[in-house]
Amino acid sequence: MSHNRPMQSSTRNLIVGLDSSGKIVQFNRNAAALLGRGPDGMPVRALGDVLVGAEGDAPDRLLDAVREGRERTAMAVLATADGARHDAVVTVHPMSGDLPGLAALAVIRVPVPGADRFLDPAVVRRALLEDALPRIGATLDLDQLARRLMDVVVPHFATSGSLLLREAVVDPDEPDGGADGPVPMRRMAVGFDDGDPVWDAAFPTGETLTYSPGSPYARCLETAEPVLAPLNPGGDSPFAETWRLSPVAALLEGASMLLLPIVSDGTAQGFFVCVRGAAHRPFDAYDVEIGMEFAARAAILIESARRYSRERATALTLQRSLLPTGLSAPSTVEVHHRYLPGSSLIEVGGDWYESMALPGARVALVVGDVAGHGVRAAVTMGRLRTALHTLAGMDLPPAEALERLDSLMGSLGEREPHFATCVYAVYDAVTGRCEAASAGHLPPLLVPPGGPASYLDMRPAPPLGVGAGPIVSREFAVEDDTLLVLYTDGLVENRSRDIDDGLARLRSVFGPGARRRSLESLCQASLDGVYDDRHRDDIAMLVARLRRIPADAHVSWDLPGDPAAIRRARGLVRDRLARWDLPELADSTALLASELVTNAIRHAGGRVTLRLVREGGLVCEVFDSSDARPRVRRHGDALRDAESGRGLHVVGSIARRWGVRRTPTGKVVWAELELP
Repeated sequence: MSHNRPMQSSTRNLIVGLDSSGKIVQFNRNAAALLGRGPDGMPVRALGDVLVGAEGDAPDRLLDAVREGRERTAMAVLATADGARHDAVVTVHPMSGDLPGLAALAVIRVPVPGADRFLDPAVVRRALLEDALPRIGATLDLDQLARRLMDVVVPHFATSGSLLLREAVVDPDEPDGGADGPVPMRRMAVGFDDGDPVWDAAFPTGETLTYSPGSPYARCLETAEPVLAPLNPGGDSPFAETWRLSPVAALLEGASMLLLPIVSDGTAQGFFVCVRGAAHRPFDAYDVEIGMEFAARAAILIESARRYSRERATALTLQRSLLPTGLSAPSTVEVHHRYLPGSSLIEVGGDWYESMALPGARVALVVGDVAGHGVRAAVTMGRLRTALHTLAGMDLPPAEALERLDSLMGSLGEREPHFATCVYAVYDAVTGRCEAASAGHLPPLLVPPGGPASYLDMRPAPPLGVGAGPIVSREFAVEDDTLLVLYTDGLVENRSRDIDDGLARLRSVFGPGARRRSLESLCQASLDGVYDDRHRDDIAMLVARLRRIPADAHVSWDLPGDPAAIRRARGLVRDRLARWDLPELADSTALLASELVTNAIRHAGGRVTLRLVREGGLVCEVFDSSDARPRVRRHGDALRDAESGRGLHVVGSIARRWGVRRTPTGKVVWAELELP
């Protein structure tokens, strides 16, 4: 809503010639109109007769300056012929020349009375087209632009009015109506200069309405031509039925109305409704010419804002669909994140973050940064995120997952060059160990509970899409309550700060006492100061507090590589599930363990390790020393070898999900059951 205070669009200049005594000997038309004429045709006998001192002896000081031939300016009060009084700025200028009796010129500047502010078309044109309009040209928000345009129309062109646009212009998903019926219009802004709240109640901003066919409003939309008519609440005006609402009937008594179409590509996309009250000069043909020029310029601004709003909404919808809507992790791992776009104009970028719970109380923590901004970077980011979800589901080690991403970036770059940086860490909440790999990314910050924060020393590798070297993982032990901070370079680097200073500042945020603070407050402290940087890069940040799951939530057994171990595995599983009070899962878990141990002994040989983990679900894992991935036999193959591959068919039919991951010494085959 545009609430306009009464404003004056100009000042009126009264110019009078004075003799040395202050008597008026010359005058302009404005002076004659305001001061009146005496019997001799002169407005008044002397300047002192119409000035009342607002600053003590202002009239006397002005007259002294006339007599002494000096220039002087003072504030005074001007008394006009009709008895009104106006604040005035009076300047006297000494004169010398051949005109007898002329000693000085007095320029008296008084505000234009509200009822007369539309009298001078040149003043209206300047105020409407030159003074205010260029200042709002950079506004790209459609709602804000509409309010600012109405702030120009009222008070410089009308005393009240509104701006209406087709609903399809504001929201492209809405139908436009047109030939099938009335066109839905949305009132974007309302302006009025009398401060009366009735306008707000009668013409609410944001209201959607339609106009009946044949009405002046519909005609303005159909013809894209201005419509000029008086408003007569008595019913003689064609506007009376459509516009005159009972709360404002008195306000519109005798008013003049002008509809100015907003035309784009030959079609009226909306119109300005401009109203002048009965106390003001009604609209005429010259006002129509000025108004149409204003509407034409406004149409360009509105079209730019509409296109920007549509493209921005599309880009933001795209990015919101690509960024994660929720982060998952084991119950003992706490994760918080922050995402900050580059600026209010560039709200879409290629930075992303991810936290994905993996089977066996593990979690994958990822932060990445695609070079560039805008939709192109966001689309590339979405492809990488999708691929990374697939690779995480395959339980690939971090280094191998990033190598696969590098290969994907290389194929994308065949059509258009892309590159990105990424850091990928997997934390195991059973063993308390973390494995991390980086492709051209800044090192993670590690904050142990009993020591200073430090950046993880990782072997450098080129960004994804460059493909100039190997990517190597680093594995390390993590104490409980350790903080792991992943971030993009926008957090620690900008145009005015060196990256080393940014890294030092981030480390200071996670200095002594950080472990006792909430992750929310640490994220906020990390971003302090970056909001004021209008030229910042995108920022993605992930902070995780790492803890192992309780010791009684997992158990493992080493089993010999002989068939007797299968029966022992079933007994161990049943006994443990009885302790965990999960007897309903005993039969299915024992069968899973039996099949997995059988496959490991038959195909890998040597000792195996059986592990049960109760976190999110019940996971049964079997570790062996072979890196060969088991595969499910097709039905025809199974007929030739009834035993080969039968175990995995059983596992797939019982478990909620199952899979294989490699370890430094072999592999793990796991299966997960849902907890009751």
